[in-house]
Amino acid sequence: MMADQMADSMAEPAFQFRQGTTPLLISIPHLGTEIPDAIAAQLQPHALSVSDTDWHLDRLYDFANDLGASVLAARYSRYVVDLNRPSTGESLYPGQTTTGLYPTETFRGDPLYRNGTGPDAPERARRLETYWRPYHAKLNAEIERLKSTFGAVLLWEAHSIAGVLPRLFEGKLPDLNLGTNSGASCDAKVLDAIIGTLGDQPYSWVANGRFKGGFITRHFGRPEQGVHAIQLEMCQSTYMNEFSPFDYRPDLADRVQPVVERMVRAALDTVRRL
Repeated sequence: MMADQMADSMAEPAFQFRQGTTPLLISIPHLGTEIPDAIAAQLQPHALSVSDTDWHLDRLYDFANDLGASVLAARYSRYVVDLNRPSTGESLYPGQTTTGLYPTETFRGDPLYRNGTGPDAPERARRLETYWRPYHAKLNAEIERLKSTFGAVLLWEAHSIAGVLPRLFEGKLPDLNLGTNSGASCDAKVLDAIIGTLGDQPYSWVANGRFKGGFITRHFGRPEQGVHAIQLEMCQSTYMNEFSPFDYRPDLADRVQPVVERMVRAALDTVRRL
């Protein structure tokens, strides 16, 4: 399994990392479930279930090893600090309900902190330095290594979310939500290649709909500099149970995993040709 291989490769305080051999970097910034004891003591009991985790994506993406991908995955929960938000904390979707750099509510609107307000300024600064900056420094370093080696890089941002969250969006999300910062984070040919794989499969999809890519996609995606970033936000109902205990469903995952792999392969082949 990819998770075991990563654990054997490189464990850091903020992340796990496995270095690959191709111009593909898969980032999973919301995979983490750990919460340090001192922070856990400040949280409501329900928060310790870390319900807003991007569950099991290391397992769903275990084809990454066959692709020679580098894989970077968070160890700590987004409830500690959200690695896919800007360090300055501004909203990525102005005017829409979102969760912030230091979340104080779950996706469903339940308060996370016993004190109702969340971490104070010194604690926010500590979390930024301890967890957020190391992850982003590693992202940047690996992107630069791959650019130096191959000339161009595909950064694939792997995410998943419950498909129905009335607080965040209306109705049900499409099963597969591709984000390229409205076309700014990758060459158009890369997205076209991905879309070209989606004609003969059973899942609904959209490009640059409700999710256009988070901070990592927007910040690192610089196609003019050879860095092509794509975010895939999947409905968790395509591969797991969306409610506690958030079980992985092989009967579902075995159907959607080949679809995801075809998308990644098509994007990687296109980046190699650019």
